[in-house]
Amino acid sequence: MTIVLAIDTAAPRLQLGLLLADGRVDTSVDDIATGHAELIFGRIAQLLERNGVGYADLQRVAVTTGPGSFTGLRIGLSAARGIGLARAIPVIGVPSLLAISLAAPAAVSVLLDARRGEAYMQNFSAPGVPLDAAQILPMETARATIRSGAPIESPFVDIGLVARYGATADPVAHMPEAAYVREADAKPQTAARIERTHQ
Repeated sequence: MTIVLAIDTAAPRLQLGLLLADGRVDTSVDDIATGHAELIFGRIAQLLERNGVGYADLQRVAVTTGPGSFTGLRIGLSAARGIGLARAIPVIGVPSLLAISLAAPAAVSVLLDARRGEAYMQNFSAPGVPLDAAQILPMETARATIRSGAPIESPFVDIGLVARYGATADPVAHMPEAAYVREADAKPQTAARIERTHQ
């Protein structure tokens, strides 16, 4: 069994999962909206130590890629990429809607509140098997297009399932890049711009 560290910082939690060589998964969960950066490496160290595993034993890192908290995502992705680079091991990016679907028993729609009366939504024919691309829709439209049964509306992934998914996922198809779905709101500031003078 591949030893995999899974990281999720997209929602207001710091979740870590460690898939071990014997198939067991150990997890670490902190309910926090901010402060991921201050905790993440200490929590990883505790998780590895209590399982007798070191960074040198890791064979893959899996990380959720959003949509989710901009700052949280950057922290999780930076940590995962850093470990992957230092260890020269694959880093598997797992879109958060797909990660959430892994806990479903069958076909499911994942619908997350995106605020402003909108929802992030994606339909799955089975856990981890998308029927369509993730999209952002008006909440009423999203609810009207649910494909089967009650949707999953919790933003929290099962981090153990993310670790297991990361053990076999194709790294080429799962790049560790943020998946925002909605375009970034940041706009260039012009009020304080200083005109360049030509000499």
